[in-house]
Amino acid sequence: MTKVFVNIGLTLDGYMAPEGMSLDHWSDPAYKNWGAKWGGLMGWILKQQYFRENLGFGTGGETGPVNDMLRHTMERSGVSIMGKRMFEQGEVSWPAEAPFHTPVYVLTQTKREPWVRLGGTTFFFCNDGPAKALEQARAVAGDRDIRISGGANVIQQYLSMGVVDELEIALAPILFGSGRRLFENPGEALPQFRIDSVLNTPDATHLRYVRA
Repeated sequence: MTKVFVNIGLTLDGYMAPEGMSLDHWSDPAYKNWGAKWGGLMGWILKQQYFRENLGFGTGGETGPVNDMLRHTMERSGVSIMGKRMFEQGEVSWPAEAPFHTPVYVLTQTKREPWVRLGGTTFFFCNDGPAKALEQARAVAGDRDIRISGGANVIQQYLSMGVVDELEIALAPILFGSGRRLFENPGEALPQFRIDSVLNTPDATHLRYVRA
């Protein structure tokens, strides 16, 4: 049965992205030090062999349980959903062979024809809201799962809809103090989760939660 899941990095104070990390300042990682902060949050993934190969960064990298976990996350994903902001930042930074290799539904008000990339990734631009995007994603996921990729606002919407089955969080031992927080004003009628597994490393604690 197809699952809807979230897989993200998070700081100890609950931020998914640092202040200053925006399309306007993408070429200036020194702005509000967002580049170093982002590196501190996601440094663990940059070391993994599978990640390096998937983005064409070359050979090498760490193998082991974290690398295996990352590979499983990507291989289980039959389709992804993301917001306009995440897409716009990725559009200027992803390689020509985007790292998804699946259909990706982008929640946006902008009307645009599907954008086909090398390696099997096609971006579809959904103007009809998160429920419609999820309906379209279920129709193409097959026997694989649906990943809600981000950003924070998009994940919040799907949590509020009560459709998220699993949360996979790489909790980095750093603090941002400001930025885009995952659980901002979550509301009251949210699904409940239980801890399924914990994998500790020096760079991040990998937590997996499933619906209670």
